[in-house]
Amino acid sequence: MEKPDPTVTTSKRRLPGWARGALWAVVAIGVLSTASYLTDMPILTSSDTSQTALRLGLPILLAAIGGLWAERAGVMNIGLEGMMILGTWGSAWGAYYGGVWVGLAAGILFGLLGGLLHAVAVVTFNVNHIVSGVAINLLGLGVAQYLATLVFEPISGNPRESPPVAKFDTYSATFLSDWLGALEDEQRVVLSDVAGLLRGLVTHVSPLAMIALLLVPASYFILWRTRFGLRLRSCGESPVAAESLGVNVYLHKYIAVAASGGFAGMGGASLVLLEGGADYLENQVNGRGYIGLAAMIFGNYRPSGLLGGAALFGYADGLQLSGGGAAVLALCYGAVLLLAIIVVLQLIRRHWWAAAGGVAGAAVLYWIYWTNDELPSDLIPYTPHFVTIIVLAVAAQRLRVPKAIGQQYRRGEDT
Repeated sequence: MEKPDPTVTTSKRRLPGWARGALWAVVAIGVLSTASYLTDMPILTSSDTSQTALRLGLPILLAAIGGLWAERAGVMNIGLEGMMILGTWGSAWGAYYGGVWVGLAAGILFGLLGGLLHAVAVVTFNVNHIVSGVAINLLGLGVAQYLATLVFEPISGNPRESPPVAKFDTYSATFLSDWLGALEDEQRVVLSDVAGLLRGLVTHVSPLAMIALLLVPASYFILWRTRFGLRLRSCGESPVAAESLGVNVYLHKYIAVAASGGFAGMGGASLVLLEGGADYLENQVNGRGYIGLAAMIFGNYRPSGLLGGAALFGYADGLQLSGGGAAVLALCYGAVLLLAIIVVLQLIRRHWWAAAGGVAGAAVLYWIYWTNDELPSDLIPYTPHFVTIIVLAVAAQRLRVPKAIGQQYRRGEDT
C-alpha cells in the first residue's frame, strides 16, 4: 500500500480575515445595488444614507471596541450602555465649558470611571459580571439624570437636555466628493451605487470619525501584535496559566475594563459632539451599548469583524432615518437576495439544515416585502434592534468565545 507523501498537506487553505471581509463587502454592495435597481429605491445606495450611516455607526463601533478589550481579558461587559450614558453627559458638560476637545476628553473620562467601577466589582470583589453590568447601566442612567438636573437645568431650564454645545468641524475630500457626486447623479447600475456609498464616506467627515476608524487597526495591533496584548488575551483564555507565567492578571484586567469604559464613553461623546446629532438628551443612547456588544459578537471578537457589524447596524439605522418604511422594506428584498447567495453556498458545502433555514428566512422576508407597500411607522425606529436579534441568532453558530470569559478568578487559586 502506497504511503501518503508527508510533504503534501490535506488541510484546506482559508482566506485571511481581511480578504474575507473585503469579499463580503463586495457581495453586500452588489446586493444593495441589485435591490436598489429592482425596487426602484436609489436611497439604498445614496450618499446621504452612507453619510448618516457613518455618523450613527460610530457610537456602535466605539462601544464594540470597548467590549472587545474587556471580553478579550475575560470580563463580560454588558455595562457598556451605562458607560456610554456617562460619556454623553460628560462630553456635553466638558464641551459647554471648555470646547469640543475638552468635551471629548470628559466623555472618555466619565466612561473610564464607569469601567473602573465595573472592574472593582468583578475583578477585586468577584461580583457576577452580568449583575455588575446591569448595575452599571442603572447607575449610569441615574447619575446622568442627577447631574443633568444639578448642572444643566439652571442653564437650559430643562433637566432632560443640555444647552447648545460645540460640535466637531467636518472636512470633505472636495475633488473626490465632486467626482463621485457627478458619477452618482448619472444613475448607472452598480457604478453609481458604489459612487454614492463612497461619497458619503468622504464628505463631511469629522476628526472623531477618523480617530474611531483608526482605533480598529490600532486595537488589532495592540491586542494581537504586542507582548502586552498577548498577556491581556491570555487572561481571557486561562488566567491561572497566565499567572503561572508571571502575568499580573488583576492589572491587565483592570487596564482592559478601564479602556473598555473609555471607548464606550467616547461612543457616548460621539452622539453629542458630531455635527447633525443632538446635544445631550436623556435616553439618547437608546440601546446602542447593547447593539455595540452585538456588533462585537457578530465580528467573532475580532476588530475587523466588529467593524463590519458596526457598519451593518449603522447602515440599518441610517436607512430608516433617510428613507423611512419604504426603504426598510426594500432592504428586506435585499436580504432575500443575500440569503439566496448564502443558501447556494450552504448547498455546495452540503449543509442541508442551514440551507433549509436560509430558504425559510428568505420566504418570510419576501412575504413581508410582497404583502406590504410600506412598513408601519411605529416599527421603523426599531430597525437596528430587529437586525441585532437576527444577526445574533446567525452569529451564535460560529463563535469562538474567550474560554475564561465571565469566570471568577482569585490569585493563587486553581479554577
